[in-house]
Amino acid sequence: MATTNDLKNGLVLDMDNGLWQVLEFQHVKPGKGPAFVRTKLKNVTSGKIVDRTFNAGTKVETATVDRSDFQYLYNDGTDFIFMDEKTYEQVHVSPQAMGDAANYLLENGRAMIAQHDGQVLYVELPASVVLEVTHTEPGLQGDRSTGGTKPATLETGAEIQVPLFLEAGTKVKVDTRDGSYLGRVS
Repeated sequence: MATTNDLKNGLVLDMDNGLWQVLEFQHVKPGKGPAFVRTKLKNVTSGKIVDRTFNAGTKVETATVDRSDFQYLYNDGTDFIFMDEKTYEQVHVSPQAMGDAANYLLENGRAMIAQHDGQVLYVELPASVVLEVTHTEPGLQGDRSTGGTKPATLETGAEIQVPLFLEAGTKVKVDTRDGSYLGRVS
């Protein structure tokens, strides 16, 4: 048990017959009336996001979530197979638990997996990864770095927007949270 004063980003709450991860929270002390905590919660199994308000000091049930570093091995057609780097134990992760992380993960890549009672809740990648552009339309004379963007396919199969001057075979840094282009890597 914890109180709303102990809330922080990433904390997982056990409430309303489900597990909810705190995405954002804000303590509010209005000039009139009692203080309260405004939160944005995400259901870790369905991905549904809700806004919820708690009175300050209210007790909330927290869930025990084990976070460990894993190495991605391969996709067996249905599940993604990861290996615990300490125990060499293999874990099967469903496509639903992978979410958008599957778009930016290469074999032997590192990821952090959160588990609750042996069930995989979600997979978290590093903030950015380096991937190679496998296909994009060729640049034309006059394309500048401050111009527009064009679609490019990465080696994982994901498609992102890149500057007009980039060509196939270029390594780029990609933000794993929103899939945005961060820069070239030499």
